[in-house]
Amino acid sequence: MTGVTGVTAPRVPLRSLLFVPGGRTGWLPKAEAAGADAAILDLEDAVPEDGKAAAREAVAAAVDRAAGTPGPMRLLVRINALDRAAGWQGADDLRAVARPGLYGIVLPKVSGPEDVTTADRLLAWCEREHGLPEGHFALLPLLETARGLREAYAIGRAAARIAHLGAVAAPGGDVERAVGYRWSPEGEETRELRARVLLDARAADRPHPVAGLWADVADLAGLRRFAEQNRALGYEGMAVIHPSHVPVVNEVFSPGAEELARCRRLIAAVERAQAEGAGAVRFEGRMVDEAMAATARRTLARYGGE
Repeated sequence: MTGVTGVTAPRVPLRSLLFVPGGRTGWLPKAEAAGADAAILDLEDAVPEDGKAAAREAVAAAVDRAAGTPGPMRLLVRINALDRAAGWQGADDLRAVARPGLYGIVLPKVSGPEDVTTADRLLAWCEREHGLPEGHFALLPLLETARGLREAYAIGRAAARIAHLGAVAAPGGDVERAVGYRWSPEGEETRELRARVLLDARAADRPHPVAGLWADVADLAGLRRFAEQNRALGYEGMAVIHPSHVPVVNEVFSPGAEELARCRRLIAAVERAQAEGAGAVRFEGRMVDEAMAATARRTLARYGGE
């Protein structure tokens, strides 16, 4: 593939994406009260087979309510896999929930760009059906197979509507089974994997990559360490499984007041040096130049209200 196809609506960073069972749409106010940037209503693993039809109806109704009373929290839905062997249950999910009020679809078990292409076409059809602009719905592919992780770059290039591509390496889940690592709280066994997928996402020009998950509900210190590790790698947010995780993750992925103040000081120092004909200047013990100033300007534009 030579390039990303299609157009897309503007996307924003999502610091926290909180999973909510599709059969528990009444929990959405708790997700919003926790401060989640996005909620992911889960129609896949969180719903037993005999409850999927009812959960799909409940989720579709929740999407309609979100369209009527939009708030700051974006709403995504994790559908079932687009799998012919499963009777295209995922396609039925997608068609039921892709309507005004939905920010995007979380697509599980993605193995290659062909899965993205199928979802992209279905979403484009739903956009036309509802009179929405092309690219209205975001698409978040979950790389849960070895092939999917290996082909992260090609997957990212398969559709313009992908904004939040990344590696979600939880303990005991699909990724651990597919790759064969042994999860530890320190995350050393998945650091290289998360870093490589992050590089693929950036190279594919996917703007706001997210990682995850931290499965220990009570261990907020461990969650913070893991979130800080992901931010250090270059991720901009994380998927989480409990409302208590949201404030921690939001804090980690938001620059503090001192970091923003340092950005302003750095920009001022570089601009003074440029006005005096210098390309680089010593700033608080380090040499900085226009490249560092550009990074600081981007941080302020996103988080500093400038």
